Amino acid sequence: MTMEIPVYLFSGFMDSGKSSLIQETLIEGDFCENGKTLLILCEDGEVEFEEEELKKVNTELVMVEEEEEFTRERLQELSDRHHPDQVFIEYNGTWQMATFLEMELPRYWVLVQSLATVDSTTFEMYLANMRAMIMEQLFAADVVIINRCSDDTPKGKFRRAIKALNRKAQIAYEREDGTIDENDMEELPYDLNQEVIEITDMDYGIWYLDALDDPKKYEGKKVKFLALVYRPEKLKRGVFIPGRFAMTCCVDDITFVGFKCKYDKAAEISHRSWITITAEIKHEFALEYKGKGPVLYALDVQPAEKPEDELIYFN
Repeated sequence: MTMEIPVYLFSGFMDSGKSSLIQETLIEGDFCENGKTLLILCEDGEVEFEEEELKKVNTELVMVEEEEEFTRERLQELSDRHHPDQVFIEYNGTWQMATFLEMELPRYWVLVQSLATVDSTTFEMYLANMRAMIMEQLFAADVVIINRCSDDTPKGKFRRAIKALNRKAQIAYEREDGTIDENDMEELPYDLNQEVIEITDMDYGIWYLDALDDPKKYEGKKVKFLALVYRPEKLKRGVFIPGRFAMTCCVDDITFVGFKCKYDKAAEISHRSWITITAEIKHEFALEYKGKGPVLYALDVQPAEKPEDELIYFN
């Protein structure tokens, strides 16, 4: 019986540390115990792989330098020639992620993990000037490693930027000496101990992502915020979604973000109207979340004026 061949995808923008991560994982780790590795490099990284070191860990290195050559047929040819037990791919940071993600993989290849790297020293500059391009490398990653961190790294800002686009991603912070920084807690801009937590437009994105990440923290808390009502006819009685349109990456990536809300007078609220809502948060199962998540129970709903800027931002 032919076994599946696990594929590990390493993505990230130029000089973000992909090669170093592969070096640590493959050569300094214990992956060689899993059999023969095919390492496919799609760009020249900041770390060069030594042939002798690769031989020690039973690894064959192949370069695929042109995006047009990165096809299923080419990968199948490499698979047939090298007969790997596992595949590592260092993806080119300037290529379209869809080239790989929408590709039918060679026989028996199965993508088991996607890891992305971020250089904390350049990430802020790239966010400001090349946001869509750099975020494309991160939107499908299972794990995002933000490396070269210092005490001054704006970890909260980076986390929100990534989570806004890729909620499922696990985020790890690595310090300049290579150790993992466990202190990734961010001071919230509002007081969780208030009787009613007032969420401003500026803080809405932070609250939304934090409540998604740690809904138990908000169990029983009361919040008040300005919201746009989402209540199409297909939504069941007694339920609506108060939320806001948010710019997650660029103008082309504006999406509505909000939480399920239970309210016995929901039918009286017009779809796409503006309200100020006070609600209690409970952590419970909801079909819309396909599991447990934050569910609002409306305590007070008042009509409100449309704000000057309807969008909220995650930065």
